[in-house]
Order: sequence, then C-alpha cells, then structure tokens
Amino acid sequence: MRTGGSTLTRSWPNDEEHRQRLGAERRDLLDEIEVTDERRADTADTANTADTAEHAITGGARVEGEVDNHLRRFHQRHGPFVQYERTLDASGDRLIERTSYRLNIPWFGWLFRRPARLVLARKISHRGWWAPPDQLDATQLLVIGLLAAASMSAAFVNTLFTQTVEFAADDFGVGNTGIGIAGAIVRAGIVVALPAAVLADRIGRRRVVLVVAWLGPLLCLLGAVAPNFATLVATQTFGRPMGIALAFLVGVIAAEEMPRSSRAYAVSVLAMASGFGAGIAVMSLRLADIGESGWRLVYLVAAIWCVVALDLARRLPETRRFAAESARTDRPKKAPRLDRKRFALLAAVAFMGNIFISPASFFQNSYLDDVRGFSAGMIGLFSIAVGTPAGIGLIVGGRIADRRGRRRLISIALPLSVASIVAAFYVGGIWLWLFSLLGGILGSAVFPAMAVYRAELFPTANRTRAAGFVTAFALVGGIGGLIATGHLIDSGWSYGSVMALMSIGQVVVTVLVVAAYPETAHTELEDLNPEDHPIDLDTPR
Repeated sequence: MRTGGSTLTRSWPNDEEHRQRLGAERRDLLDEIEVTDERRADTADTANTADTAEHAITGGARVEGEVDNHLRRFHQRHGPFVQYERTLDASGDRLIERTSYRLNIPWFGWLFRRPARLVLARKISHRGWWAPPDQLDATQLLVIGLLAAASMSAAFVNTLFTQTVEFAADDFGVGNTGIGIAGAIVRAGIVVALPAAVLADRIGRRRVVLVVAWLGPLLCLLGAVAPNFATLVATQTFGRPMGIALAFLVGVIAAEEMPRSSRAYAVSVLAMASGFGAGIAVMSLRLADIGESGWRLVYLVAAIWCVVALDLARRLPETRRFAAESARTDRPKKAPRLDRKRFALLAAVAFMGNIFISPASFFQNSYLDDVRGFSAGMIGLFSIAVGTPAGIGLIVGGRIADRRGRRRLISIALPLSVASIVAAFYVGGIWLWLFSLLGGILGSAVFPAMAVYRAELFPTANRTRAAGFVTAFALVGGIGGLIATGHLIDSGWSYGSVMALMSIGQVVVTVLVVAAYPETAHTELEDLNPEDHPIDLDTPR
C-alpha cells in the first residue's frame, strides 16, 4: 500500500564537471537545501528530516562525527518525500552519491516507485508522463493516493447496477422499457446524495467522505439478496448515490489540495483509479455466467471496499482550504449564494452532456448482448479491452488541460469522441472494437478538463454544494436520455439511430464550452473565487 524507504548509491568520476553537477542543489522532484554546520540544528527542528534520515542510515545509532565526514549533505526543502537525505563523498578518483528517501503513496505507490528512483538516479527527467506539472509535497501525495482508492470504491458502486441490470432483468423477466425505467429511478436517487454536498460545506469534507465511503459498499451488498427486481432497484437507489457523493467529494478535495497547475492532472489520476474500480465490477461479470442468479455474486464483491473506508478513516486529513475557511473570523453565518451565471452554465452543460453519455454507457451491454450476441464473459473482455487503453486519454488529456488549457482540448476532442461512439453502435466486427476504442480514448482525454470546472468555479464555502447540484443536473439529463432511449429501442429504432439523436446534446455542450467557459489553467482557486482568502499550500502541516 505504500512505497517504503530506499537508499540509492551511485559512483561518478571525481572530476570538476561531476563535482559541480552533483554538488548543486536539486530542483526536480524536490527542492533541496544544503545542510551546513550553521543550518543543521534548524533543519532538524523545522523539517524533522535530518535526525530521521540519519536514524535510518545508521540503523538507529548516531555516530559521533559522521556528519562532518560528508563532503556535501542535502535535505529536502520542499517535495514529496517523507524522509530524504543526499550525501556526496569522495573515495579516491570516484565521487559517491548516496540518496536515502521514503515516499508514502497509499495504494498506488508501486506505480511510482521506479520512476521516482530513476529520476533520483539522474536517468530520466522528472517531467515524464507520470509526474504532475507542479512539485507536490508529502501531504498532497498522501491525499491523492487515498483519494484514488476512494475513487475506485465510488466507481465500483456507480458501475455495479449498470453492469448487472441486464442479467438481473433477464432473471426477473423484465424488458428494455423496465430496464430504462429502473436506470432512471436509480439515477433519481441523487436526491439522497445532495445532503452530503450541503453538509460537507458545513462540517467538513473528511467527515462526510467517511460516512458515504462506508454506506456505499454496505448498501450495495443488499442487492445480493434482493427477492425481486423492484427490491434490487430500491437498494441501488440508495446505494449508488453514496458512490456519486463520494466521487464529487473526492473531486473537491483534490481541487482544494493540489497546486494550481496540477488540478486536471489530479482529476486524470483519480479517473484512472475509477477505471480500476469500474474494471473490477466488469471483471466480476464472469460470475454472472455461473447460472441464472450468478449476478448476485457480483454484488458480494462490494465488501472489499470496506477496507478503503477503513483506510480513509485512519489517514485522510481535512483539506487545508476548508480548515482555513472554517477558521476565518469574518466568515458569514450562512454560506454565500451560488454564482447563478456560473452555476446555470455548468448545470446546462452537465444536463445536456448526459442526455448522450448515460444511455451510451448504460445500453452498451444490451447492444452487445441483443445485437452482437456477446456472452457475459465476452462483454467483460470487450469492456476491459476498449476501456483500459482509455487511460492513455486520461493521462494525455490531464497534461494538456493543465499545460495548454481546458477549452481548446474540449472543443476538438469532444466532437470526435461522440462521433466515434455513435459509429460503434452502427457497426460490428473489428470496426466495433476500433470505434469504441477511439471514442473511449478521446472521451477520457476530455474528462479531466470538463470535471475540474465543477470545483474550480465556486468558493470553498459552497464548493461541494455546487458540485453536488451540478451532478444532480447531470443525472437528470441522464434520466431523460435513458427513458427516451429505452422507449425508442422498444419501439423499433436501431441502437445507432437513437444514439445519433441523443448526441445532439453534446453538440450543445461543445458550443457552450467554447462560447462561455472561462480558462482556468494555471490560476489559483482564490483568484477564480475572490470570496476566499489566499492560503499558503507550501507550508507543511
């Protein structure tokens, strides 16, 4: 779950070039500060890294005079490491560079262990695809790792009913109209999630996250024992909104904790984690092939996300921005009113966009089953094969959105993504796979740019409230799309023609983004929302 301590030792020629290069303070993954006789005491007291790092190197015993034997010694001034020390020594005609460090990245540390080591070994650049545009600190790494785990849980809870409804409906003898109505009812459960959005602005993000992180998987487990289709729909009407609430709270926390040029990067990382969570739900579909009621076993898999809830309870801190807002003496008793123009714009985009997005994802399995004759296992393989490479789009899209801006990316990639997805509902064979793959990659590239706006354009005091209500509008649009799609398909329309009709909503979205959305890249949240007081995210806590 975490990346442990490590020591990297490298030998270099003892010449002027290497003495100059290795003796300079690093400015890549971290900012170093050289520890001299005058600075050692202060560094140890303020950063708590000198004693800790030396303790790790010597096995717990301080060696008298050892510090003075190093030619140069460096500690972390600012950066991602929980512990860090680099020393430079001479041994004959060689320079010995020794770097002792420890990263603490919950759940996903294994992904970053080798890239970080290669940067410290001076073998690759710190500006690779895996690294954020900004330099993060240890708290931000801890938070993003925990949020990624929470995103997996939220995605599983949100995906579970969508992936299993076709098999449950067959088991209970329910048709496409019933499936569409069931999907609409479950999505209408967003009203259950809205109190979480309001409470998070009043009592804190952390408290509410812990509640919904537990309730989501526990309520989903009830689906395994549902005696009829109506009961299954009822359990998921309450369970799925907990996943929705967890997802938008995770997005708000990420926006509040990340530096100004890495917010879309954070969204892309969390979206990749969501893909893992959804992928677990998809892979679990093989259980549905066991028998008529095999789909019930998929609901039992939800129990694994209780482990994530437990870890969040242990280690997730409150956001620095919420803590600063709560400490303000001039804070009004009531939260400030939402900016109506901004809210109306984001709500309209969310509503129109989901008229297409919801039915395209919800009815994909029905299309593959009814039209293309895919089995449950084949549907799972298809979802993984075309969904996993979409992570490329998330990474590229997040970096482009942070470096080049959000609006340009959306205006180009969104229409191409929609056209590809619509085409996939018209064709079979290899073209079905290729169009689905292209649509997934382009759609994923757009996602970080679109999603980050929900947290960026509102102040801390009503940020989660705004994100929650925008999400509600998105689900209302999805409900309309689902009901219309189910009715039209049962009336004899082809899947492709229905999806082409629903895609008109995405045309409206593209126009609204290009015409009215502000560019928010490289801008602090406090500059976008003057109601907030600036805070220093570089100050360790």
